[in-house]
This record gives sequence, C-alpha cells and structure tokens, in this order.
Amino acid sequence: MPAGNGTGTSSRPEPAAPEQEVPGERPLFSAGTYELLALLVATIGMLGLCNNLLVLVLYYKFKRLRTPTNLFLVNISLSDLLVSVFGVSLTFMSCLRSRWVWDSAGCVWDGFSSSLFGIVSIMTLTALAYERYIRVVHAKVIDFSWSWRAITYIWLYSLAWTGAPLLGWNRYTLEIHGLGCSVDWKSKDPNDTSFVLLFFLGCLVAPVGIMAYCYGHILHAVRMLRCVEDFQTVQVIKLLKYEKKVAKMCFLMISTFLICWMPYAVVSLLITYGYSNLVTPTVAIIPSFFAKSSTAYNPVIYIFMSRKFRHCLLQLLCFRLMRFQRTMKETPATGSDKPIRPIVMSQKAGDRPKKKVTFSSSSVIFIITSDDTEQMDDSSKHNETKVNVIQVKPL
Repeated sequence: MPAGNGTGTSSRPEPAAPEQEVPGERPLFSAGTYELLALLVATIGMLGLCNNLLVLVLYYKFKRLRTPTNLFLVNISLSDLLVSVFGVSLTFMSCLRSRWVWDSAGCVWDGFSSSLFGIVSIMTLTALAYERYIRVVHAKVIDFSWSWRAITYIWLYSLAWTGAPLLGWNRYTLEIHGLGCSVDWKSKDPNDTSFVLLFFLGCLVAPVGIMAYCYGHILHAVRMLRCVEDFQTVQVIKLLKYEKKVAKMCFLMISTFLICWMPYAVVSLLITYGYSNLVTPTVAIIPSFFAKSSTAYNPVIYIFMSRKFRHCLLQLLCFRLMRFQRTMKETPATGSDKPIRPIVMSQKAGDRPKKKVTFSSSSVIFIITSDDTEQMDDSSKHNETKVNVIQVKPL
C-alpha cells in the first residue's frame, strides 16, 4: 500500500482514505434538520446541566437532604450532569458542522463516556429499587456506609463494561446518524457479538429484572396493608404515606429512564441481528436524542414529588415564608434518622392461632396474629376487652 509511487496508482487510494477515516464527511440530513437537532440537543444539555446542578447544590446546602437514600439521587444527578457536559457538547458541535467533526480519540471518548454514565444511572436506579425493597418489605434501614459501598460497586461495575471495548472486546465507533459514537453494533465478528449480547444481559436485562422483582414485592406488601387499615394510628398513616410516596417517586424515575432508553436499545438490537436496512439515519437519531433527554427528567421528578426538595428549593430561592413551615417540620425531619417501628397486633381471647400477616414500610411493621403475645404498657392496660395493642419501639 505505501509503495505506490506510479502516477497511475497513486491517485486512487487518496480519495478512498478520507471516506474510511471520516464516515460522517457527507451530510446525512438537510441543513435545516441539523439546525433543529442542534437546538434540540442544546436544550437537552442546558436543562440537564441546570437541573442536575440544582440537585447537587440543594444536597450540599441543606443537611436534612443528606440521607442515605438521597445519596443515590445525587449519584444519578452527577452522572446525568457529566453526560450533559461531555456527551451533549460533542454532539452539539457536530450538529453545527453538519457532520462528526472530532477525531477517532473524540469518538472513543464520546462512546465511552455516554455508555459509562448511562450504565451508572441504570445501576443506581437498580440499587435504589433494592433499597426501597429492603425498607418496605424487610423493614431494614440502610446507612451511609451501605450507600457508599453500593455506589462504589456501581462505578466499578460500569467501568468494567465500558472499559472492555478499550481493551479489544468490541470497540467504539461512529453511529449510523453520524452525530455520536457507541459500541460497534454492526460487527459480525463473534468476539464483538458476544460482547453485545452479554452487554445487554448485564446492563439492561438483569437491572430491569431486579427492579421488577423489587417493585413487585413492594406492590404485594402495599396490598397486604389494606388488611390492617382498621388498626392504623395517625402516626402510622403518616409514615406509610411518606414511604409510599418515596416508592412512587423511585418507580416514576425508573419508568421514565426505561421509556427513554428502550427505543435506543431496540434499534441497537435490530442493527446487531442483521436488520440494519430498517434503521435509517433518521430512525437512528430519534432514539439517540430521546435517550439523551433522560438526563433532564430526574431532577424534575425529585422536586415535584419530594416535599423536602421542594421546601429546600423555595428556601434557596429566598422565600422567607417557608421558614415557619421548616421549623414546624424540622423535628420529624431530624427524627427520621432514628425511625420508629409501630407493631400492631390483634388478638381475642380464645382464638385459635391464625396466619400471621406482616407489612413493613421502612420503619413500620404491622403484625396480625392471634398466638403472639406482647407486653403492654401500664397506660394501655385499660383497654382489656379487645386487645388491639399498639406499641412504638425504636428501630
């Protein structure tokens, strides 16, 4: 190849080389479409940057937000913020130039960073679902050491998958639409296809399966709660409403993430299994941008569904009227570090042993049984006709 010194042979390789090295040289869309894509990706990047930065600032400034659960939310916001800074900026510049303007190193970085932060997000959502599961179903409260260990494992796990293409197991290459890079989905090499298959299993199927298992058991536990509604106190109901609301917030975050990323996963699988003729640049660009938009949604979900985040945001924006509400609710907020465990039992004299029904919501456990006995306080011994014992113990 380099030895072509003749006049007839030297003119042919030169035009072919740029075609292979710069696959995005020729515009795939019209000029107006590129301008629209640039505006869209700039909007996604600015929303993701501002919203996630706001969550990090709120977590830093307000101590009441510094809980082990919120640490997972901060980890998601950090990964989404990095996507907004690194991933979106490269795509934005390419939209302005109507082609991929970065070299091969830029392509590798774009594919690596986008994959890394995306896996961190879905694995953090999986850990958050598991945290809800052990709180609601098993009444176990995690601490900061548990959260930090989980986050460390999440980043190491994500680095292992995204580092594999850098070591020769598959590679990062330009996508069909020419505005971003990702794993080589089109390669038919057994080494590359094996990575794609295991990549989907380890970074999509397994996390989604774990989340479905956790929220299935949470839903089952919530339904069991209806059996004991007559035995609930006001304090128990407040705790249950809080736990159910947090579970709904986490479920909405997971659903939004999957809705944003599933079209991209489907398109990638179509390319992998030989249906690339169905995936045009227009078909490929829509799921790609839709997946990037997930970086802007989670902070909005936090603020709209979390009362603590809303109050802290209003206080940050200098709404002095919120001070009174903050002082009124500061005691239960700080007391949530040592949650309580109400135990509700129903027992009638002469009843035979019946099945035990247990519902636990973070720090709340309901037990309906007829064979368990519990020592009552002196203040509650005056109700001896129908023994509905309610005890509040520290967890």
